[in-house]
Amino acid sequence: MSEHVSTRVNSARLPFYIGKMVRLPCKILNFNSASATVQAADGGEVIIRLIADIPMSDTFVEVIGNVVDATTIKMMGCVNLGSDLDLKLVNDTIELIHDPRFYKRMFVPDS
Repeated sequence: MSEHVSTRVNSARLPFYIGKMVRLPCKILNFNSASATVQAADGGEVIIRLIADIPMSDTFVEVIGNVVDATTIKMMGCVNLGSDLDLKLVNDTIELIHDPRFYKRMFVPDS
């Protein structure tokens, strides 16, 4: 079960998830056929390595993928989130998710 967990992160949390699957809610800044530059919920910029046939058609998306390094994600999927999203609220939620009071209850399976 734990191999299917994809925690929501912002750019500051990426270094802690290298080699793991994450979800990055973000705003698309620009893209070409191979990569996209996005603004994460905390304002940091992240490079997304794109894969073919996955549409990024909205202003705001949630990228699902593997963290390559502290600033890069290799996309596995994408959820379009529309053209109006409060990134501050999203970032506040991400920070609550990672708060030690809640994190282990949500993301660490019972032994």
